[in-house]
Amino acid sequence: MKKEFSKAFWVANTVELLERAAYYGVFVAMTLYLSRILGFNDIEAAWIAGPFGALLYFLPTFSGAYADKIGFRKALMLAFLLLTIGYAGMGILPAIFENAGYVSYGETTTFKGLESSNYKYFIIPILLVVVVGGSFIKSVITGTVSKETTISNRARGFSIFYAMVNIGAFSGKLIVKPLRVSMGDEGLYILNFFAASMTLIALVTVFLFYKSTQTKGEGKSINEIWSALAKVFTNTRLITLIIIITGFWMVQSQLYATMPKYVLRMAGNDAAPSWYANVNPFVVFTTVAFITELMRRKTALFSMTIGMFIMPVSALAMASGNLFNGNELLGFHPVSFMMIVGIIFQGLAEAFISPRFLEYFSLQAPKGEEGLYLGFSHLHSFIAHLVGFGLSGYLLSKYCPDPKILSDTEKLTAYDHAHYIWFVFVGIASVSAISLIIYGKVTKWIDSKKEAPQMD
Repeated sequence: MKKEFSKAFWVANTVELLERAAYYGVFVAMTLYLSRILGFNDIEAAWIAGPFGALLYFLPTFSGAYADKIGFRKALMLAFLLLTIGYAGMGILPAIFENAGYVSYGETTTFKGLESSNYKYFIIPILLVVVVGGSFIKSVITGTVSKETTISNRARGFSIFYAMVNIGAFSGKLIVKPLRVSMGDEGLYILNFFAASMTLIALVTVFLFYKSTQTKGEGKSINEIWSALAKVFTNTRLITLIIIITGFWMVQSQLYATMPKYVLRMAGNDAAPSWYANVNPFVVFTTVAFITELMRRKTALFSMTIGMFIMPVSALAMASGNLFNGNELLGFHPVSFMMIVGIIFQGLAEAFISPRFLEYFSLQAPKGEEGLYLGFSHLHSFIAHLVGFGLSGYLLSKYCPDPKILSDTEKLTAYDHAHYIWFVFVGIASVSAISLIIYGKVTKWIDSKKEAPQMD
């Protein structure tokens, strides 16, 4: 019996799992790492983490086009080499300059981060190395799924890919809480060495096992690459859809931008935001295959619309935790409990949206340009991270500020309206959901006009 998927498909999905474990283990604690280890304030941390995530989703369009030229195997090896160097650098930076981060109080020495040291700015070039490496992963792995599947099994192929993404995400986030409990804030940079080990294993795996017979498009000239880029950037239909779906990703990105600091400040340091964030990949992994099969006879836009209308419910649930006056819910602080409820809804929305969104884009890609188009499909997260993280920094500073900068009197009322943060994202998600309905109706009308017979 013929195998449904090729060896290259399964190798690509395996290294995607390893890369996602590395990325999410680091990214779920990124703003905490920037603030507690490197000493940046909320707004500074947001404007570092936001562009980091944004560029990671902007560059795939260009790195994807380049990967189409040099071949996916070479692109993956370059990607994992850069990621290994970058993640190791994130761990080494505080270790090299750790003496600058220790403050002595009599006989007690405490790690206070690199707040007063300019060494912390070395993190910017290190993050750029991670960004360039990660940008190839976004385009090449999804491009491989597109190349190694057919129209008949593509939806299933992308649901498998998305399940692997979320297994990796779940695995990576599991280690953050134990490290933070056992090592304190210093554990926030030790986990970067875990990430580096994951990407090193992925590099070896690609070197030994990745080989694809689908090589159409490799060896393009620079002029051909620029021509293809111009064509995809002027595709109004795809650009419009990306802008609309950005609303979903702006809310989803708050798992990393707002949620860790919000939960720790509202529910206390015993809370486990990295584990709460893990509810998202768990829900996606356990439901994505069922939801994809359920929506198999429906259009990609129909499935995405259902997910978009789930997102305002998710943000409302996250906002409601501050309304229970501290009364525990099933043994959880109410902020933690309602955050988990909101993340469950968010995971369901993602299962409806993301695989079908990637399928939709893959069907627009000409043969040999899968890397370019699938890289371009991630542009929504570029906008979402840039705007969403920046917005998060200002919202946290206004409604849920760092307790270190508050007086005892200010602490009594400083968090009374912290939940207003999530109302902003309820509005963003609602506008995006309504916009997707309008988009579907307009594109259907345009297509019907094209198909209508012309009268003499």
